Amino acid sequence: MRTLLDFERPIAELESKLEDMKRLAADNNVDVSVAARTLTDNIETLKRETFANLTRWQRVQLSRHPDRPYTLDYIERICPEFHELHGDRNVRDDPAMVGGFATIDGQTVMVIGQQKGRKTKERQYRNFGMPNPEGYRKALRLMKLAEKFNKPIVTLIDTPGAFPGLEAEERGQGEAIARNLKEMMLLKVPVICVIIGEGASGGALGIAIGDRVLMLENTWYSVISPESCSSILWRSWDYKEQAAEALKLTAPDMLQNKLIDGIIEEPLGGAQLDWDDMSNRLKNRILSEIATLEAMTAQERIDSRIEKFCAMGVFEEV
Repeated sequence: MRTLLDFERPIAELESKLEDMKRLAADNNVDVSVAARTLTDNIETLKRETFANLTRWQRVQLSRHPDRPYTLDYIERICPEFHELHGDRNVRDDPAMVGGFATIDGQTVMVIGQQKGRKTKERQYRNFGMPNPEGYRKALRLMKLAEKFNKPIVTLIDTPGAFPGLEAEERGQGEAIARNLKEMMLLKVPVICVIIGEGASGGALGIAIGDRVLMLENTWYSVISPESCSSILWRSWDYKEQAAEALKLTAPDMLQNKLIDGIIEEPLGGAQLDWDDMSNRLKNRILSEIATLEAMTAQERIDSRIEKFCAMGVFEEV
């Protein structure tokens, strides 16, 4: 069964009517091709109008859609070979952060990403996609390994944030993320970061310092989630929609503010409707960016990366 968000229900009702019409026509041997074509056109028009005018909160809802593909779903479709590597060589392995060497159309890359779970037990095992410090240390270990063998790095970001538990703080959550920020800035190999779902706070930023930072169309990227912002400003989660509008956290907002480098368009209705199409779009963009970045020298990439991030937040009064 397909999971429906509130704003998708009018579309689903028309699609249900279309299926009923086709089924009745088949059972009674009646030609309904003209009516079916008209209804199909109406559905397409309604879809385009709905998804062209989504509010920021609705895009946040889409980014969390339970049917949306996660990191391992993309890896399965994009990478015919994937060898997962485990552990931070210090504490333990963190299942919320996955990574390893992979091939994309013959191009060897190091792919790293946060992984959520779909069923209850898997969600608990993956800690709901919230990495501990060892997850960020594992990610950095794999990045350094990629640098050693001169392989591009691809990170897929989808997290509600780094794990905020006491034990994570005791093991140095802030230090682990801060070290990743510094080390990623100086990596000699191409680094491409893609936000495929939620991009919350330092949990996302810990693997999002790259030559290219991209967002899928229906994702968000912000220092805080709308719910947490609402609870701080209004002492209640009831104002999350207003918070989302104020935060300006969608892909177009991020691109306008020069905080990302590009947007990858999703299939009409969202990535959850066609995993294969979305995976092909993601793969093609990654390969295109790798080709562009590999034409630059390592020092040119590092200088450009540093300049880009240092320019964020700087403005001149006119």
